[in-house]
Amino acid sequence: MAVRRIVANIATPNPRDAQAFYGDLLGLEIVMDHGWIVTFAAEEILTRPQVGFAAEGGSGTPVPDLSIEVDDVDTVYARATSDGFDIAYPLTDEPWGVRRFFVRDPFGKLVNILSHHR
Repeated sequence: MAVRRIVANIATPNPRDAQAFYGDLLGLEIVMDHGWIVTFAAEEILTRPQVGFAAEGGSGTPVPDLSIEVDDVDTVYARATSDGFDIAYPLTDEPWGVRRFFVRDPFGKLVNILSHHR
């Protein structure tokens, strides 16, 4: 038996409200749309399925609902701020090797957007 995929599901009365954040800001594409559920995905699979359990979000922050690794966190941060998304934790270089910020999605979920230091 092997886990092939882990999918995060966010309850909302209007799934299409996800487009501005997950589609436009993060560049994910709609891979399934049944009206009652809209699923966004990246073009390629870059890592294995993961699920995290935490007592805090690191550096004294709250635990985010989702963590999304991107290739250029600075660009996403600039777009998120210019698009008026609620930045809950500013762009920060963390001592464990990531550069990240927290932002609220249209559903109020706290999202950790990060890049690993190379």
